[in-house]
Amino acid sequence: MDRRSALKSIAAPVLLAGAAGLLAACSEAKPQFKAVDITGADYAKDFSLTDHNGQRRSLKDFQGKAVVLFFGFTQCPDVCPTSMAELAEVKKLLGADGDKLQGLFVTVDPERDTAPLLKAYMANFDPSFLALRGSPEELAAMAKDFKVYYKKAEGKTPTSYTMDHSAASYVYDPQGRLRLYTRYGSGAQALAADIKLLLKS
Repeated sequence: MDRRSALKSIAAPVLLAGAAGLLAACSEAKPQFKAVDITGADYAKDFSLTDHNGQRRSLKDFQGKAVVLFFGFTQCPDVCPTSMAELAEVKKLLGADGDKLQGLFVTVDPERDTAPLLKAYMANFDPSFLALRGSPEELAAMAKDFKVYYKKAEGKTPTSYTMDHSAASYVYDPQGRLRLYTRYGSGAQALAADIKLLLKS
């Protein structure tokens, strides 16, 4: 090998290492989330609803935790139980940091979803998760602020109706700032990775 070839063989890995270092520096500046990054969004900043234990709740109650907030209802056949089961799986994937995750379920069906029913529903997934409910007026105001859609779809009887609703979750960092919008079906692994990034930052 002549001197020029030898220098090239030494220089190439050094250049590659330098490029990798630059890429790493860029990614450190802004975390690469798998969910939609909505940091700085001017909506869905807070709420005030009653949890299934009768306690009034807002975001400040969960300082120090990453909060995942989902809108649904207990008689939902698929999307809601799947989303909550996925969130319980996320908590397991976080391991020792699992206690730094707060799952919140906001019912879009306060007419049927009583506090005892919501408490029992949360117990199916994780007893630390909280269900929140408000009056129809409070729910309407919150849905507007959170840009969430929900509508009653009449059934064969007055009580057999179902609810059409948005099927995504909002994710807040431990400082209570809205950071991510995660679509239904994104998977527990992806959300767990995003939560880990939020807990580090």
